[in-house]
Amino acid sequence: MRIRWLGWAGVELEAQGESLVIDLLGRPQGVLEGTSLSEVPLPKVVPPRTEGHVLAGLCTHLHRDHTDAGALARALRPGGTVLHPESFGGDDHENLWTLKAEAELTAHGLPRRAMGLWETTTIGPFTIAAVPAVDTIGDPQVSWAVEADGTRVIHLGDTMYHGYWWRAAHRYGPFDAVLTPINGPTVCFPHCLPPSPYPSTLDARQAAVAARLLQARTAIPIHYDGFHAEGFYTTQPDELARFLDAASGEPYKVLTPALGEEVVL
Repeated sequence: MRIRWLGWAGVELEAQGESLVIDLLGRPQGVLEGTSLSEVPLPKVVPPRTEGHVLAGLCTHLHRDHTDAGALARALRPGGTVLHPESFGGDDHENLWTLKAEAELTAHGLPRRAMGLWETTTIGPFTIAAVPAVDTIGDPQVSWAVEADGTRVIHLGDTMYHGYWWRAAHRYGPFDAVLTPINGPTVCFPHCLPPSPYPSTLDARQAAVAARLLQARTAIPIHYDGFHAEGFYTTQPDELARFLDAASGEPYKVLTPALGEEVVL
């Protein structure tokens, strides 16, 4: 299996001449449209190498920095499918951050499949499982466990720390690679008040432990270098250095591919 980090949480996986993408982001500025956050640092991103020929686009959750309908429309081959978590229901207030991504997917006419927790499907050479994850504002989120050619990876989206690690490792591990968020921001969103003081995604220390519990052979950090807005989405400096320090005594190796660089497992 070949893995490319496409920036932020975006990843491209290739096996047997086929590919899929996870949390593809094509236009970071679009995430902030309609807000006053015009000066927020944006992550650098690149398109998938197989753009236009991708079998499936996997979205860990329907936030627009993880579900970019325009980027998916460019990446997918005709008939390519978007996979995302099943809805929890609820009203527009509860679903404030998922409504726009939902509308954009519909506007682009992309074939979609909502996956339930622990549900598994096969697309081309890839076996794909929706593993429970925990979203910071309670929206539906999964991690994607993907196997092809005897190689197993899991993409953690931007999950918080939780207790599904052992069960995921038992069902789908050990993992040749764990793609883990590391930036651990604290957030304050208008529809989720009062705010929590705890990291909204895995921080460096939590990510290092999660990779160990998932029985990782390799950890690949993602979801860093972008979207810092003091008092709204607040990150700590030197995110990658913090993770490398936290993982320095762990039993797995750490790979830090450059933007668009290929890793072969």
